[in-house]
Amino acid sequence: MINNTNNNRFLFLLLIIGIFVSISFLNRTILLFADFDQVDLGVFSLIKLYTVGLFYDLVASLYYSIPLVIYITLIPNRLFNAKIHKLLFLAIFFIATYLLIFNAVSEWFFWEEFGKRFNFIAVDYLVYTHEVIHNILESYPIPLLLSSILIINIILFVLIVKKTSLISRTFNSNNTFLERSKTAMVFLLLPILFFNVLDKQNLSNISNNQFNNELAKNGLYSLFSAFRNNTLDYDKFYKTKETQVVMSHLDTLEGFDDTHLKKVKNEGQKESNYNVMLIMIESMSAEYIGVFGDKRHLTPHLDALIQKSLFFDNLYATGTRTVRGMEAVTLSVPPTPGSSIVKRPDNHSMFSSGFVSKQKGYENKFIYAGHGYFDNMNDFFSNNGFDVVDRTDFEEEEISFANVWGVCDGDLFGKAIQESDKSYTQNKPFFNFIMTTSNHRPYTYPEGKIDIPSHTGREGGVKYTDYAIHDFLEKAQEKPWFKDTIFVIIADHNGGSAGKTELPLWRYKIPLIVYAPHIIKPKVIHKLSSQIDTMPTLFSLMNWEYESPFYGNNILDPNFKERAFIGTYQKLGLVENNNLLVLEPNKTIEQYHITTQSLRDTQYKRENIVSAESTLDAITYYQSASYFYQHHLHKWVH
Repeated sequence: MINNTNNNRFLFLLLIIGIFVSISFLNRTILLFADFDQVDLGVFSLIKLYTVGLFYDLVASLYYSIPLVIYITLIPNRLFNAKIHKLLFLAIFFIATYLLIFNAVSEWFFWEEFGKRFNFIAVDYLVYTHEVIHNILESYPIPLLLSSILIINIILFVLIVKKTSLISRTFNSNNTFLERSKTAMVFLLLPILFFNVLDKQNLSNISNNQFNNELAKNGLYSLFSAFRNNTLDYDKFYKTKETQVVMSHLDTLEGFDDTHLKKVKNEGQKESNYNVMLIMIESMSAEYIGVFGDKRHLTPHLDALIQKSLFFDNLYATGTRTVRGMEAVTLSVPPTPGSSIVKRPDNHSMFSSGFVSKQKGYENKFIYAGHGYFDNMNDFFSNNGFDVVDRTDFEEEEISFANVWGVCDGDLFGKAIQESDKSYTQNKPFFNFIMTTSNHRPYTYPEGKIDIPSHTGREGGVKYTDYAIHDFLEKAQEKPWFKDTIFVIIADHNGGSAGKTELPLWRYKIPLIVYAPHIIKPKVIHKLSSQIDTMPTLFSLMNWEYESPFYGNNILDPNFKERAFIGTYQKLGLVENNNLLVLEPNKTIEQYHITTQSLRDTQYKRENIVSAESTLDAITYYQSASYFYQHHLHKWVH
């Protein structure tokens, strides 16, 4: 289709594709060495990794080249061969290669943070540009990085222009528009074909080792694939059963009545109206906490607090994002595929813990260190039973330190005490949902509070948050409302999502601490449980009677069914009976037996036969949760 006499201008296109593939190959190899000890380095595994990777690189390069294909097809010969156009073309070439190198460098930092190629998290980053850009500026030496990329690009540009003849042969083309169109059709039809077919075939699933699968992908392709699939229709992508079968089994599993509601009784005990201070800690995985086995002494205050608290040491987050944790705790539902309900439309007046407590006479506040428009948090909470207090409500004198994500945790807790005082003065029981931010890149916080300098990494972020919580509780003890307050401390999600498996169970483990020295006796609860059980357990401690569609249950109930829900935006996992069952978005199901579980590792053995009982349970939980949301059935109607 391309020859040296009539279609010379398309040689430039081949050059761009060649550079794209070469940079992608080099980038893949660098990322491989970054986690060398985690990758399956078998000969056949590496062959599959690089073969599939090359295919994805070629597909991505075709997408990347679409604007250029259209441009060089439409421009007439007399303009294409003009001297001014040659200069313009060289500028386009320079920019195109610069962007490719910039993307490779960006992927390195994304991989360092998440152990993944670009995914739906990167899509979110493209939406919230203010926070993300400033986070990057505060975290990395951007002028140095951009200058280095520029120097590398200049060297590459000079070598290609001076040492090859492809660019000079591109000009002086005399082919007709029809001839150009025939070649262009090949370059345009292939991306269309891949767009409609390739996403349905997960070719990168080449190994049981998730690092190999991620390395087989192309970052740019994964980015746009995630953008396309950020919302997934459960019935279209996952294994299903008849709705009647699912709903009947759900009623059996959860004790729902025929309207799919659960009536919680208090067995004649008097209801309490204790204040609730729920602290959701950013990225506080079990792996950072001493009582779970960590030896770095990052959480001395939390470790001491746990000894005086009701502590749940076998509880798991439902996802890897803050909004997933908020969704799980507030709505008490398993994660549904795609983005969190917090970020979706049609999420107003959901049946939430906020409305349950509001019905009991509580004053509810969502207190956030940053700007709550991020991830749609303000809209979600303000329409689901909470008043919002975010950074816009902080007076200048109330802020001692802040970064792009918000005020430091110490200032946040100061605001929480102030808001609690207001409620107490008005003789109203309060439910404060507090969301911290300091344990988040760029990991900056006030100097002099802990023995780790600010801006030196996650360990400092963890230890500062530990300090801030301790300082908060010390100040709260001086308040008249302290003795009647239950402090619930829980993480939003794990500190990182990288692992050899798509759903590394150990990373989802988080603490749940319930502290109320005048109300609740210390005890450790070892039952396997989920983030969605948080509020039903709290409500049971206060002997509340209520009716709800909550999937979560009271962990302290002797008949509590032990299970946990974990997932990504695509893969949905159910942990029960020492097995992990995973629903895949290609209507398949995998089951793994958990052989060993430690602080930083979970070993699985893939089962050849998938349990029919576990399959029915998993489909029931996830299909019904998606069904209720899609049909607007979990609405607050009181």
